[in-house]
Amino acid sequence: MPELPEVEVVKRSLVDKLKHSIVKAVKINDSRLRYRVDKNKIKKIIGLKIKKISRRSKFLLFFFNNNSVMLVHLGMTGKFFFINQKNAKYKTSFYYDINEDKDKKHDRVIFHLSGNQKLIYNDVRKFGFIKFIKNINLEQNLHLKNLGPEPLEKKFNFSYFKQYIVNKNRTIKDILMDQKFISGLGNIYVNETLFFSGIKPTKKVKNLSEGEIRKIIKFIKRILSKAIALGGSSIKNFSSNNGKKGLFQQYFCVYGKKGEKCSKKSCGSNIIKIVISNRATFYCDKCQK
Repeated sequence: MPELPEVEVVKRSLVDKLKHSIVKAVKINDSRLRYRVDKNKIKKIIGLKIKKISRRSKFLLFFFNNNSVMLVHLGMTGKFFFINQKNAKYKTSFYYDINEDKDKKHDRVIFHLSGNQKLIYNDVRKFGFIKFIKNINLEQNLHLKNLGPEPLEKKFNFSYFKQYIVNKNRTIKDILMDQKFISGLGNIYVNETLFFSGIKPTKKVKNLSEGEIRKIIKFIKRILSKAIALGGSSIKNFSSNNGKKGLFQQYFCVYGKKGEKCSKKSCGSNIIKIVISNRATFYCDKCQK
């Protein structure tokens, strides 16, 4: 599943290509996504201009000039293809190569845009979704209302962190994966953050020192910023719209490294894999305490 950096890269790619585009027509090839696409609501965006595209956590939000918002979650394999006026096709997420024969059968919704352009929502496993909501109800939306602060925002700071974990007996890995605490952070970046912070994922949050809390915050912000700058992480099937794979996976120190030597030359230990809250967890027993 794409995490914050991947979705942010997709958002930036779409902004470059779709800003001020007008929806001319919509074709639904298959409405059976995680939630069935509402055919009546999607028709109402025909003739409307895309005013803005933003991201909240792992969601994409398309704002139209009638105060409506298209909320998109990519699920496991959701992606957008963009086709320009010259019929050139660009990737926006997932799949390393464009394969017309394989791609076409998974094109679920096609948005025909002004300038003879198209935006295609493609989803092999159909775990993603497209919903329509009103801008005025945005903060009360079922998918958005319980999300914690964005990790790169000032709201996510030492005071917030320390207050949130008071009297909690959960592991630090479990807390960091909780979208109510911090939104958009996922398994890849939690594993890497805890390695650089020198903190074992099984450590209980009630036992964290102030210094450790500050380290976690620092490395979350640093690692996410670096991942966005490098285009996200190409794990399995993510790639940005220009067809280039993300580069951040080249800098992984623990994620997916079970049995490999720790990246710290002075260590010599092997990376361990365990499961916490049903998620694969990687760490160095020597470097992380």
